[in-house]
Amino acid sequence: MRVDKYLWCIRYFKTRSIATKACKEGKVRVNDDLIKPSREIYPMDKITVRKNQVNYELVVLDTPDNRVGAKLVDIYRKDTTPKEALQKLDLLKYSKDYYRKKGTGRPTKKDRRDIDEWFEPDTKDEEE
Repeated sequence: MRVDKYLWCIRYFKTRSIATKACKEGKVRVNDDLIKPSREIYPMDKITVRKNQVNYELVVLDTPDNRVGAKLVDIYRKDTTPKEALQKLDLLKYSKDYYRKKGTGRPTKKDRRDIDEWFEPDTKDEEE
């Protein structure tokens, strides 16, 4: 089975064309070799996928006939990604929550409320 099709079948990429693009950009390695999307994979091959700034490592156990459900993915691959890489993913999620790039457009409604709350004096303290 082709490596791009395999990665799509086990749900590492949403579409097969995205998987093909990742292979062409050098984000996928099989047995530590850069590969083309048409490279055939076999059981016990070691695949490294760079996605969202994390290097996922997996071992091919079997090749599915077609795209499989999320519950059945573990039949076809063994995830050997180090825990440090997954912790890095958690840190990336937290850093993106509060970060807004300059020039990304107008503030959202929530951002506007937060800004107004910051600059308005507390009216409750003045009424008492």
